[in-house]
Amino acid sequence: MIQSYPLSQQAIKLLKANIIKALEGIYDPEIPVNIYDLGLIYHINIDAAGNVKIEMTLTTPGCPVAQTFPSMVENVVNNVPGVNEASVELVWDPPWTTEKMSEAAKLQLNIL
Repeated sequence: MIQSYPLSQQAIKLLKANIIKALEGIYDPEIPVNIYDLGLIYHINIDAAGNVKIEMTLTTPGCPVAQTFPSMVENVVNNVPGVNEASVELVWDPPWTTEKMSEAAKLQLNIL
């Protein structure tokens, strides 16, 4: 798909759906649930130039992948067609809780 900029609101909406699909392919190394359903992705902001800024967290600050996971997410999102450039910011506020998980993830982990 050849992308022209600036992106329309409809193109941004489609791009966000494609980014979410890509994020659903990334799994937390300690929990067998993808990071999107786990609730680790707080915000996905896309501008008209196709630049994507993601705010994400981890289940705990001491997570062993804290140093490498954001760059892995960045690389996956950068490979989504239509993304000009992606950046990921690791945030700790608000802290992650199981309340942020999707219903499907809660069912999968028997948390309901």
